[in-house]
Amino acid sequence: MTALLSAEPRPVPVRAAVPARAAARPDGPDPAATRRLARGLDAVRHGFVLIDPDGGVAVCTAPARALLERLGLHGTPSFRRLLRLARAGSGLSAREILGSLGGRSVLDVAVDGHSVQVEMHDVPGEGVALVLEDVSLRRAAESRAHDLARLDPLTGLPNRLQLREHLDAALARLERKAEGCAVLLVDLDRFKPVNDTLGHPVGDALLRKVADRLRAMVRAGDTVARIGGDEFVVLQAGVTEPGEAQALARRVVDLVGRTYMIEGQLLSIGASVGVALAPADGRDADRLLKNADLALYRAKLDGRGTFRFFEPAMDARMQARRRLELDMRQALARREFQLHYQPQLNLADERLVGCEALIRWHHPERGLVSPVDFIPLAEEIGLIVPIGEWVIRQACRDAAAWPQPLTVAVNVSPAQFTSDRLVETIVSALANTGLPAARLEVEITEGVLLQDNEKTLHTLHRLRALGVRVSMDDFGTGYSSLSYLRAFPFDKIKIDRSFVAGLCTGTDPGTKADGEAIIRAIAGLGRSLGMTTVAEGVETPEQLRRIRAEGCTDVQGYLISRPLTADALLSLLAAAVPGSPPCRSPS
Repeated sequence: MTALLSAEPRPVPVRAAVPARAAARPDGPDPAATRRLARGLDAVRHGFVLIDPDGGVAVCTAPARALLERLGLHGTPSFRRLLRLARAGSGLSAREILGSLGGRSVLDVAVDGHSVQVEMHDVPGEGVALVLEDVSLRRAAESRAHDLARLDPLTGLPNRLQLREHLDAALARLERKAEGCAVLLVDLDRFKPVNDTLGHPVGDALLRKVADRLRAMVRAGDTVARIGGDEFVVLQAGVTEPGEAQALARRVVDLVGRTYMIEGQLLSIGASVGVALAPADGRDADRLLKNADLALYRAKLDGRGTFRFFEPAMDARMQARRRLELDMRQALARREFQLHYQPQLNLADERLVGCEALIRWHHPERGLVSPVDFIPLAEEIGLIVPIGEWVIRQACRDAAAWPQPLTVAVNVSPAQFTSDRLVETIVSALANTGLPAARLEVEITEGVLLQDNEKTLHTLHRLRALGVRVSMDDFGTGYSSLSYLRAFPFDKIKIDRSFVAGLCTGTDPGTKADGEAIIRAIAGLGRSLGMTTVAEGVETPEQLRRIRAEGCTDVQGYLISRPLTADALLSLLAAAVPGSPPCRSPS
């Protein structure tokens, strides 16, 4: 039996018997035709080998010879070795393989790092035809693509897909060996301001540094993954008791929260961590990740920069929160929101000068839902903007029925203030209701001014150009109130109720003195800048007396009036006479 390879293509490169057989069989292969076929197939990229019915090689093209050379089959006696490699221990002959696969088979051969695809065809009367293709590069590319599909391109950490594979494997070990594991969901605190102020390249560099720190603090069998944005997951394997996960969570909070040097700048962020344990908190990947997320949510509520373990009660609270969210999404369409108005009294002439609009939610089943319960949720899920727009339109509509020059004040959240529709909404509301712009007051907190300062000031000046009044709410409780007053000339300063509460009779003398000093300073500042000063939360005559003595211009609180419905307010205004008791509603 002649070798598969030959130096020159011949009509019958491996067996002298072929032309003899051709002569004996008038319908057998023509040697000249076979030679022409071999030369023609040499130009084809794939290798071609024709094995005659006796197991000899009738045709072997140049690409096939080169490929067989790379496979180390040079000089081997026949197709048998190739078949042994191709069938990969199946125990079947070529005919049996072809028969079992309907006369056609595609098999892979791997020899010394080469991957060759062998496609076999039964050619009736001629033998078996082999088409050989070196798929080494393709297999390597597929392998690389498989790996890259499981890696985060920014940090090189496993991504969500590979994390899921590792987590499934860990849970399989849990079933086989009772080997527990822990899922630590890590969310970076204060990362967004870094990204927004210093740019995405710095933010990306910071994420890579965080990834390096997380890698360095885990064991060889653990997994650190980045699942998107500034969220990471640590899968801690072989956990036998909660204390091991607690120690790791504490290290994550500590090490991630240390200062970073990025491009010559010192950056400080923090980490909040939610921990779920298997099997106690779940035996499947979805439940563990969900419960770790619930624990993370609790860590954020508790002030961030800390860790929390999952507790069953967290799931119940989250279910209640989701129900509240669904109800709130329908509340606008169902007209369940209502505005109440709390009057503000001018101390100089004892007359009502305006009202603050306060939203209330009358739920058909829950009853009256406090703004403290639903406003933070509305801000979190993005509903605060449409709710805020409704407040502006309804407040303008109600105030248009009040006697002039009473003003209406509406609170604008930071999320609403950054919306491009705020000014347009106000213009539309004023036009549709006929309310003069000077009678609308927009109240913002210092949180609004912590955002994009240039854009914020541009919006404030647009409001001022319309004639709308602007006031700073909760003055003195933020970061750098005086700098904001220099940046923009507000019409009004509202003194936070916490300072007024310190004036209560029986309060610690030091606290009372501090409250008086702060109110005196703010009132003096407003006087020097030509701004109205409103003290909120006035509930007792003693507080009113002291506030008057310190020089505040206006007051607001239960002593003057509780928040009233629009109809109740109209009744109060109709009965009010400047300087007389009816200015104050019954409490």
